[in-house]
Amino acid sequence: MAQRVTRVGSRRRWPWLLTLALLVVPTAELALIIWVGQQIGGWPTLGLLLVESALGAWLVKREGARTWRALAGALNSGRMPSRQLSDAALVLVGGTLLLTPGFLTDLVGFFFILPITRPLARGVLETVVTRKLLGGIVTVGRAGGPGRRPNPPSGPGDVIEGEIVDR
Repeated sequence: MAQRVTRVGSRRRWPWLLTLALLVVPTAELALIIWVGQQIGGWPTLGLLLVESALGAWLVKREGARTWRALAGALNSGRMPSRQLSDAALVLVGGTLLLTPGFLTDLVGFFFILPITRPLARGVLETVVTRKLLGGIVTVGRAGGPGRRPNPPSGPGDVIEGEIVDR
C-alpha cells in the first residue's frame, strides 16, 4: 500500500515563485538589453538579438529532428526512452526560451539545446523529477500498519524497507 505525503508549503510556494519569475526575468532582460545597447549601440544590439534568434531557430530545428529520431529509434527497439524524452523536453523548453527576446533567456535556451551542455541540464532535470516523484511517496511495510502514519522519506541513498501489494 503506498501513501502520498502532501507538502502543503510547496503547493503555496509555486504561485509566488511563478509571479516572482514573471516579474524578475523580464525586468532583468530589459535591463541587460538597455545596458548592452548603451555599450554597443541600439542597432547592433537589435542585430545581435536577431542573429541569436536565427541561430536559435536553426539549432532548435536541427536538435529537435535529432531528438525525434532518437526517440523514435528507442520506441521502435522497445527500450524505455527516458533519456530521449528528457532531451525532447529540454529542446522544447530551450526553443521556447530562444524565441523569447533577450540575452538571459537565450543563454539558458542555448544551455538546454546545445549537445555539449544538454547532458548537464538533463542530469538536473532528472534529479528534480526524481525528487518530485519519489520524494512524496512512502511505502508502508512492516514499520507501519493501518492507522499508523508512515515516517517521511529519508534522504538520498537511504534504503526504505517496504513491500508492493497488487490490488
